[in-house]
Amino acid sequence: MFPVASLLTTVLLALSTAASPVEIRSPLITLPFARSLNTRGGTVNLLQHDQVRATALRDRGNAIAAGRLDRRQSNMPITTFEAAGYIAAVGVGSPATTYNLIVDTGSSNTWVGAGTPYKVTNTSVDTGEPVYVPYGSGSFSGTEYTDTVTLGSLTITKQSIGVASTSTDFSGVDGVLGIGPEDLTLGSLTNEPSTEIPTVTQNLYTEGKIPAEIVGVSFEPSTTTSSMNGELTFGGIDTSKYNGVLTYTPLTTTSPASYYWGINESITYGWTTILSTTAGIVDTGTTLILIATDAFNQYQSLTGAVSDSATGMLRITTSQYSALQNLYFNINGVTYTLTPNGQIWPRSLNTYIGGSSSYVYLIVNDIGSNSGSGLDFVNGKGFLERFYSVFDTTNSRVGLATTSYTYAIIN
Repeated sequence: MFPVASLLTTVLLALSTAASPVEIRSPLITLPFARSLNTRGGTVNLLQHDQVRATALRDRGNAIAAGRLDRRQSNMPITTFEAAGYIAAVGVGSPATTYNLIVDTGSSNTWVGAGTPYKVTNTSVDTGEPVYVPYGSGSFSGTEYTDTVTLGSLTITKQSIGVASTSTDFSGVDGVLGIGPEDLTLGSLTNEPSTEIPTVTQNLYTEGKIPAEIVGVSFEPSTTTSSMNGELTFGGIDTSKYNGVLTYTPLTTTSPASYYWGINESITYGWTTILSTTAGIVDTGTTLILIATDAFNQYQSLTGAVSDSATGMLRITTSQYSALQNLYFNINGVTYTLTPNGQIWPRSLNTYIGGSSSYVYLIVNDIGSNSGSGLDFVNGKGFLERFYSVFDTTNSRVGLATTSYTYAIIN
Protein backbone atom coordinates (compact mmCIF):
# COMPACT_ATOMS: atom_id res chain seq x y z
CA MET A 1 0.00 0.00 0.00
CA PHE A 2 1.14 3.55 -0.63
CA PRO A 3 2.32 4.90 2.77
CA VAL A 4 0.94 8.38 2.19
CA ALA A 5 -1.85 8.83 4.70
CA SER A 6 0.37 10.15 7.46
CA LEU A 7 2.10 12.53 5.08
CA LEU A 8 -1.15 13.95 3.74
CA THR A 9 -3.24 14.19 6.89
CA THR A 10 -2.21 17.77 7.51
CA VAL A 11 -1.31 18.74 3.97
CA LEU A 12 -4.26 21.06 3.46
CA LEU A 13 -3.10 23.04 6.48
CA ALA A 14 0.34 23.46 4.95
CA LEU A 15 -0.75 25.20 1.76
CA SER A 16 0.95 28.47 1.00
CA THR A 17 1.02 31.32 -1.50
CA ALA A 18 4.15 32.54 -3.22
CA ALA A 19 5.11 35.93 -4.60
CA SER A 20 4.03 36.29 -8.20
CA PRO A 21 6.52 36.14 -11.08
CA VAL A 22 6.54 38.96 -13.60
CA GLU A 23 4.12 37.15 -15.93
CA ILE A 24 1.35 36.83 -13.33
CA ARG A 25 0.16 39.64 -11.08
CA SER A 26 -2.06 37.63 -8.77
CA PRO A 27 -0.69 35.58 -5.86
CA LEU A 28 -0.07 31.92 -6.58
CA ILE A 29 -1.76 28.97 -4.93
CA THR A 30 0.30 25.87 -4.21
CA LEU A 31 -0.69 22.31 -3.47
CA PRO A 32 1.94 20.01 -1.92
CA PHE A 33 2.11 16.38 -2.95
CA ALA A 34 4.04 13.30 -1.87
CA ARG A 35 6.06 10.75 -3.80
CA SER A 36 5.27 7.19 -2.85
CA LEU A 37 6.95 3.99 -4.03
CA ASN A 38 4.42 1.20 -3.74
CA THR A 39 6.16 -1.80 -2.21
CA ARG A 40 2.97 -3.67 -1.40
CA GLY A 41 3.35 -7.25 -2.57
CA GLY A 42 7.12 -7.12 -3.04
CA THR A 43 9.54 -5.38 -5.39
CA VAL A 44 8.50 -2.78 -7.94
CA ASN A 45 8.92 -3.36 -11.68
CA LEU A 46 9.38 0.24 -12.79
CA LEU A 47 10.48 -0.53 -16.33
CA GLN A 48 7.55 -2.80 -17.13
CA HIS A 49 5.11 -0.21 -15.79
CA ASP A 50 6.65 2.63 -17.77
CA GLN A 51 6.99 0.73 -21.04
CA VAL A 52 3.39 -0.48 -21.02
CA ARG A 53 2.26 3.05 -20.20
CA ALA A 54 4.28 4.48 -23.10
CA THR A 55 2.71 1.98 -25.49
CA ALA A 56 -0.77 2.90 -24.26
CA LEU A 57 -0.01 6.61 -24.66
CA ARG A 58 1.13 6.09 -28.23
CA ASP A 59 -1.78 3.83 -29.15
CA ARG A 60 -4.38 6.21 -27.77
CA GLY A 61 -2.85 9.23 -29.50
CA ASN A 62 -2.81 7.34 -32.79
CA ALA A 63 -6.43 6.33 -32.26
CA ILE A 64 -7.45 9.95 -31.75
CA ALA A 65 -5.51 11.03 -34.84
CA ALA A 66 -7.16 8.34 -36.94
CA GLY A 67 -10.62 9.21 -35.66
CA ARG A 68 -11.19 5.66 -34.41
CA LEU A 69 -11.32 6.22 -30.66
CA ASP A 70 -13.82 3.86 -29.08
CA ARG A 71 -14.80 2.79 -25.59
CA ARG A 72 -11.94 0.31 -25.32
CA GLN A 73 -9.37 2.96 -26.25
CA SER A 74 -10.84 5.92 -24.40
CA ASN A 75 -8.48 7.45 -21.89
CA MET A 76 -5.80 4.75 -22.13
CA PRO A 77 -2.71 6.77 -21.13
CA ILE A 78 -2.13 5.11 -17.78
CA THR A 79 -1.48 1.42 -17.34
CA THR A 80 -1.36 1.07 -13.59
CA PHE A 81 -0.22 3.08 -10.63
CA GLU A 82 0.96 0.03 -8.71
CA ALA A 83 4.62 1.06 -9.10
CA ALA A 84 5.07 4.65 -8.01
CA GLY A 85 3.05 7.82 -7.87
CA TYR A 86 2.82 11.42 -6.77
CA ILE A 87 -0.13 11.91 -4.46
CA ALA A 88 -2.00 15.13 -3.64
CA ALA A 89 -4.73 15.75 -1.06
CA VAL A 90 -7.83 17.05 -2.85
CA GLY A 91 -11.11 18.04 -1.22
CA VAL A 92 -14.45 17.07 -2.80
CA GLY A 93 -17.89 18.18 -1.60
CA SER A 94 -18.98 20.70 1.03
CA PRO A 95 -18.00 20.07 3.72
CA ALA A 96 -15.05 18.55 1.89
CA THR A 97 -13.88 14.97 2.16
CA THR A 98 -10.15 14.67 1.48
CA TYR A 99 -9.04 12.17 -1.14
CA ASN A 100 -5.47 11.14 -1.95
CA LEU A 101 -5.24 11.45 -5.75
CA ILE A 102 -2.44 10.64 -8.16
CA VAL A 103 -1.18 13.73 -10.00
CA ASP A 104 -1.07 12.91 -13.71
CA THR A 105 -0.22 15.08 -16.73
CA GLY A 106 -0.89 12.13 -19.06
CA SER A 107 -4.63 12.02 -18.37
CA SER A 108 -7.32 14.62 -17.78
CA ASN A 109 -10.20 13.03 -15.89
CA THR A 110 -10.46 13.62 -12.16
CA TRP A 111 -12.15 10.87 -10.21
CA VAL A 112 -12.46 9.42 -6.70
CA GLY A 113 -13.71 6.33 -4.91
CA ALA A 114 -10.95 3.76 -5.45
CA GLY A 115 -10.17 3.76 -1.74
CA THR A 116 -12.07 6.25 0.41
CA PRO A 117 -15.77 6.04 -0.54
CA TYR A 118 -17.31 9.09 -2.18
CA LYS A 119 -19.43 11.08 0.28
CA VAL A 120 -22.52 12.78 -1.11
CA THR A 121 -23.05 16.32 0.23
CA ASN A 122 -25.35 19.23 -0.55
CA THR A 123 -23.12 20.19 -3.49
CA SER A 124 -23.13 16.73 -5.10
CA VAL A 125 -25.16 16.34 -8.30
CA ASP A 126 -25.53 12.96 -10.00
CA THR A 127 -25.67 13.64 -13.77
CA GLY A 128 -26.77 10.08 -14.48
CA GLU A 129 -23.97 9.67 -17.03
CA PRO A 130 -22.04 6.39 -16.79
CA VAL A 131 -18.25 6.82 -16.91
CA TYR A 132 -15.69 4.25 -17.98
CA VAL A 133 -11.95 4.94 -18.13
CA PRO A 134 -9.57 2.09 -19.03
CA TYR A 135 -5.93 2.65 -18.13
CA GLY A 136 -4.28 -0.22 -19.97
CA SER A 137 -4.22 -2.99 -17.34
CA GLY A 138 -6.30 -0.99 -14.86
CA SER A 139 -9.59 0.88 -15.10
CA PHE A 140 -12.42 2.51 -13.27
CA SER A 141 -16.11 2.65 -14.01
CA GLY A 142 -18.89 4.48 -12.28
CA THR A 143 -21.00 7.61 -12.56
CA GLU A 144 -20.32 11.24 -13.41
CA TYR A 145 -21.11 13.77 -10.70
CA THR A 146 -20.59 17.51 -10.52
CA ASP A 147 -19.34 18.72 -7.18
CA THR A 148 -17.24 21.29 -5.38
CA VAL A 149 -13.52 20.49 -5.65
CA THR A 150 -10.95 22.12 -3.37
CA LEU A 151 -7.31 22.46 -4.42
CA GLY A 152 -5.51 24.20 -1.60
CA SER A 153 -7.33 27.47 -1.02
CA LEU A 154 -8.95 27.31 -4.47
CA THR A 155 -12.49 26.04 -4.83
CA ILE A 156 -14.13 24.93 -8.08
CA THR A 157 -17.91 24.72 -8.20
CA LYS A 158 -19.70 22.15 -10.34
CA GLN A 159 -16.53 20.33 -11.41
CA SER A 160 -17.19 17.13 -13.32
CA ILE A 161 -15.74 14.16 -11.46
CA GLY A 162 -16.00 10.43 -11.86
CA VAL A 163 -17.21 8.43 -8.88
CA ALA A 164 -15.95 4.88 -9.10
CA SER A 165 -18.19 1.93 -8.40
CA THR A 166 -15.37 -0.41 -9.42
CA SER A 167 -11.66 0.14 -10.04
CA THR A 168 -8.58 -2.01 -10.54
CA ASP A 169 -4.85 -1.41 -9.95
CA PHE A 170 -5.30 1.63 -7.72
CA SER A 171 -4.42 0.14 -4.35
CA GLY A 172 -3.61 2.63 -1.62
CA VAL A 173 -4.95 5.69 -3.46
CA ASP A 174 -8.40 7.17 -4.00
CA GLY A 175 -8.25 8.11 -7.68
CA VAL A 176 -6.60 10.52 -10.12
CA LEU A 177 -6.19 14.29 -10.45
CA GLY A 178 -5.87 14.71 -14.23
CA ILE A 179 -4.04 17.82 -15.42
CA GLY A 180 -3.49 16.83 -19.04
CA PRO A 181 -5.09 18.44 -22.12
CA GLU A 182 -8.89 18.39 -22.35
CA ASP A 183 -9.09 16.18 -25.44
CA LEU A 184 -7.83 13.26 -23.35
CA THR A 185 -11.30 13.13 -21.75
CA LEU A 186 -12.85 12.07 -25.07
CA GLY A 187 -14.69 8.77 -24.80
CA SER A 188 -14.95 8.68 -21.03
CA LEU A 189 -18.69 9.43 -20.96
CA THR A 190 -20.19 6.17 -22.19
CA ASN A 191 -23.34 7.70 -23.70
CA GLU A 192 -21.57 10.81 -25.03
CA PRO A 193 -18.20 9.59 -26.33
CA SER A 194 -17.58 12.72 -28.41
CA THR A 195 -18.08 15.07 -25.44
CA GLU A 196 -15.01 16.59 -23.79
CA ILE A 197 -15.01 17.26 -20.05
CA PRO A 198 -13.47 20.52 -18.77
CA THR A 199 -10.46 19.79 -16.55
CA VAL A 200 -9.87 21.23 -13.09
CA THR A 201 -7.32 23.69 -14.50
CA GLN A 202 -9.74 24.86 -17.18
CA ASN A 203 -12.52 25.43 -14.66
CA LEU A 204 -10.22 27.32 -12.28
CA TYR A 205 -9.46 29.68 -15.14
CA THR A 206 -13.06 29.88 -16.40
CA GLU A 207 -14.33 30.73 -12.92
CA GLY A 208 -11.72 33.47 -12.58
CA LYS A 209 -9.88 31.73 -9.74
CA ILE A 210 -6.52 31.85 -11.54
CA PRO A 211 -5.27 34.44 -14.09
CA ALA A 212 -4.02 31.88 -16.63
CA GLU A 213 -4.49 28.21 -17.42
CA ILE A 214 -1.06 27.27 -16.12
CA VAL A 215 0.24 24.60 -13.74
CA GLY A 216 3.79 24.67 -12.38
CA VAL A 217 5.23 21.34 -11.20
CA SER A 218 8.13 20.97 -8.80
CA PHE A 219 9.67 17.66 -7.71
CA GLU A 220 12.56 17.29 -5.28
CA PRO A 221 14.82 14.23 -5.63
CA SER A 222 14.29 11.80 -2.78
CA THR A 223 16.06 8.74 -1.41
CA THR A 224 13.10 7.39 0.58
CA THR A 225 10.05 5.36 -0.40
CA SER A 226 7.69 8.11 0.74
CA SER A 227 8.43 11.81 0.83
CA MET A 228 6.50 15.10 0.71
CA ASN A 229 8.75 16.39 -2.06
CA GLY A 230 6.46 17.97 -4.64
CA GLU A 231 4.34 21.03 -5.29
CA LEU A 232 1.74 22.08 -7.85
CA THR A 233 1.30 25.79 -8.52
CA PHE A 234 -1.96 26.88 -10.14
CA GLY A 235 -2.20 30.02 -12.25
CA GLY A 236 1.48 30.82 -12.70
CA ILE A 237 5.03 29.89 -11.77
CA ASP A 238 6.95 29.81 -8.51
CA THR A 239 10.28 31.53 -9.14
CA SER A 240 11.70 30.18 -5.87
CA LYS A 241 11.70 26.67 -7.33
CA TYR A 242 14.26 27.18 -10.08
CA ASN A 243 17.57 28.84 -10.88
CA GLY A 244 18.39 30.93 -13.93
CA VAL A 245 15.94 31.50 -16.75
CA LEU A 246 12.70 29.62 -17.33
CA THR A 247 12.52 28.93 -21.08
CA TYR A 248 9.43 27.88 -22.99
CA THR A 249 9.08 25.58 -25.96
CA PRO A 250 5.92 25.31 -28.09
CA LEU A 251 3.91 22.11 -28.01
CA THR A 252 4.82 19.77 -30.82
CA THR A 253 2.56 19.32 -33.82
CA THR A 254 3.79 15.77 -34.38
CA SER A 255 1.22 13.07 -33.63
CA PRO A 256 0.68 11.20 -31.34
CA ALA A 257 2.85 13.27 -28.95
CA SER A 258 0.76 16.33 -29.86
CA TYR A 259 -2.22 14.97 -27.91
CA TYR A 260 -0.28 15.19 -24.65
CA TRP A 261 2.24 17.64 -23.22
CA GLY A 262 4.42 16.95 -26.24
CA ILE A 263 7.61 18.77 -27.20
CA ASN A 264 10.51 18.40 -29.64
CA GLU A 265 14.04 17.67 -28.43
CA SER A 266 17.32 15.99 -29.27
CA ILE A 267 19.56 14.13 -26.80
CA THR A 268 23.33 14.03 -26.63
CA TYR A 269 25.48 11.79 -24.41
CA GLY A 270 28.84 13.42 -23.88
CA TRP A 271 29.75 14.52 -27.41
CA THR A 272 27.60 11.96 -29.21
CA THR A 273 24.08 12.73 -30.42
CA ILE A 274 22.04 9.63 -29.67
CA LEU A 275 18.60 11.01 -30.60
CA SER A 276 18.10 13.57 -33.35
CA THR A 277 15.38 16.18 -32.94
CA THR A 278 12.07 14.40 -32.63
CA ALA A 279 8.78 14.49 -30.73
CA GLY A 280 8.01 13.05 -27.30
CA ILE A 281 6.28 14.02 -24.08
CA VAL A 282 6.84 15.33 -20.57
CA ASP A 283 4.93 13.08 -18.18
CA THR A 284 4.50 12.95 -14.40
CA GLY A 285 3.03 9.45 -14.62
CA THR A 286 6.28 7.88 -15.87
CA THR A 287 9.06 7.21 -13.37
CA LEU A 288 12.02 6.70 -15.70
CA ILE A 289 13.32 8.48 -18.80
CA LEU A 290 12.42 6.44 -21.87
CA ILE A 291 14.05 6.96 -25.26
CA ALA A 292 13.68 5.36 -28.69
CA THR A 293 15.26 1.91 -29.07
CA ASP A 294 17.98 3.06 -31.47
CA ALA A 295 18.95 5.89 -29.11
CA PHE A 296 18.84 3.54 -26.13
CA ASN A 297 21.18 1.07 -27.83
CA GLN A 298 23.71 3.86 -28.37
CA TYR A 299 23.35 5.00 -24.76
CA GLN A 300 23.94 1.48 -23.48
CA SER A 301 26.99 1.04 -25.68
CA LEU A 302 28.50 4.40 -24.69
CA THR A 303 27.97 3.86 -20.96
CA GLY A 304 29.14 0.26 -21.01
CA ALA A 305 26.04 -0.75 -19.09
CA VAL A 306 24.53 -4.22 -19.13
CA SER A 307 20.90 -5.21 -18.87
CA ASP A 308 20.03 -6.42 -15.37
CA SER A 309 17.82 -9.51 -15.47
CA ALA A 310 16.29 -8.84 -12.05
CA THR A 311 15.11 -5.27 -12.71
CA GLY A 312 15.20 -4.94 -16.50
CA MET A 313 17.13 -1.70 -16.02
CA LEU A 314 20.64 -0.88 -17.18
CA ARG A 315 23.31 -1.68 -14.61
CA ILE A 316 26.83 -0.33 -14.15
CA THR A 317 29.54 -0.79 -11.54
CA THR A 318 30.68 1.93 -9.19
CA SER A 319 33.88 2.28 -11.21
CA GLN A 320 31.85 2.75 -14.41
CA TYR A 321 29.79 5.40 -12.64
CA SER A 322 32.92 7.52 -12.22
CA ALA A 323 33.28 7.57 -16.02
CA LEU A 324 29.62 8.38 -16.72
CA GLN A 325 29.17 11.53 -18.83
CA ASN A 326 26.48 14.20 -18.89
CA LEU A 327 23.27 13.64 -20.80
CA TYR A 328 22.15 16.76 -22.66
CA PHE A 329 18.52 17.47 -23.59
CA ASN A 330 18.44 20.08 -26.37
CA ILE A 331 15.03 21.78 -26.38
CA ASN A 332 14.16 24.83 -28.47
CA GLY A 333 17.73 26.11 -28.54
CA VAL A 334 18.37 25.52 -24.82
CA THR A 335 20.45 22.68 -23.37
CA TYR A 336 19.36 21.04 -20.11
CA THR A 337 22.12 19.01 -18.48
CA LEU A 338 21.41 15.79 -16.63
CA THR A 339 24.56 15.02 -14.68
CA PRO A 340 25.71 11.45 -13.94
CA ASN A 341 24.08 11.72 -10.53
CA GLY A 342 20.78 12.58 -12.21
CA GLN A 343 20.95 9.49 -14.44
CA ILE A 344 20.90 6.91 -11.66
CA TRP A 345 18.32 5.33 -9.40
CA PRO A 346 18.91 6.14 -5.69
CA ARG A 347 21.08 3.28 -4.41
CA SER A 348 19.33 3.30 -1.05
CA LEU A 349 16.22 2.16 -2.94
CA ASN A 350 17.87 -0.56 -5.03
CA THR A 351 16.31 -3.43 -3.08
CA TYR A 352 12.81 -2.02 -3.64
CA ILE A 353 13.15 -2.56 -7.39
CA GLY A 354 14.69 -6.01 -6.99
CA GLY A 355 18.26 -4.79 -7.41
CA SER A 356 21.48 -5.24 -5.48
CA SER A 357 23.11 -2.61 -3.29
CA SER A 358 26.40 -3.47 -5.01
CA TYR A 359 25.35 -2.02 -8.35
CA VAL A 360 24.30 1.30 -9.85
CA TYR A 361 21.10 1.32 -11.93
CA LEU A 362 20.45 3.86 -14.69
CA ILE A 363 17.04 5.53 -15.05
CA VAL A 364 17.35 5.87 -18.85
CA ASN A 365 15.76 2.99 -20.72
CA ASP A 366 14.11 1.74 -23.91
CA ILE A 367 10.68 3.07 -24.92
CA GLY A 368 10.16 -0.07 -27.01
CA SER A 369 10.21 1.29 -30.58
CA ASN A 370 12.68 2.98 -32.91
CA SER A 371 12.67 6.72 -33.51
CA GLY A 372 10.10 8.01 -35.98
CA SER A 373 6.99 6.75 -34.18
CA GLY A 374 5.82 10.27 -33.30
CA LEU A 375 6.41 9.61 -29.60
CA ASP A 376 10.12 8.84 -29.29
CA PHE A 377 10.84 9.80 -25.69
CA VAL A 378 9.16 10.26 -22.35
CA ASN A 379 10.75 12.70 -19.91
CA GLY A 380 9.40 11.20 -16.70
CA LYS A 381 9.95 11.90 -13.02
CA GLY A 382 13.69 11.26 -13.29
CA PHE A 383 13.86 14.28 -15.60
CA LEU A 384 11.30 16.38 -13.74
CA GLU A 385 13.08 15.99 -10.41
CA ARG A 386 15.97 17.97 -11.92
CA PHE A 387 14.01 20.51 -13.99
CA TYR A 388 11.11 22.67 -12.86
CA SER A 389 8.28 22.41 -15.38
CA VAL A 390 5.37 24.62 -16.39
CA PHE A 391 2.36 23.31 -18.33
CA ASP A 392 0.85 26.35 -20.02
CA THR A 393 -2.45 25.63 -21.77
CA THR A 394 -3.14 29.33 -22.38
CA ASN A 395 -0.11 29.67 -24.65
CA SER A 396 0.26 26.02 -25.78
CA ARG A 397 3.76 25.57 -24.41
CA VAL A 398 5.91 23.86 -21.79
CA GLY A 399 8.43 25.77 -19.68
CA LEU A 400 11.59 24.29 -18.15
CA ALA A 401 14.36 25.48 -15.84
CA THR A 402 16.96 23.92 -13.57
CA THR A 403 15.50 23.29 -10.12
CA SER A 404 16.73 25.34 -7.18
CA TYR A 405 16.94 22.29 -4.91
CA THR A 406 20.30 21.53 -3.36
CA TYR A 407 20.02 17.78 -3.57
CA ALA A 408 22.25 15.22 -2.01
CA ILE A 409 24.30 12.85 -4.12
CA ILE A 410 22.04 9.86 -4.48
CA ASN A 411 24.61 7.27 -5.43
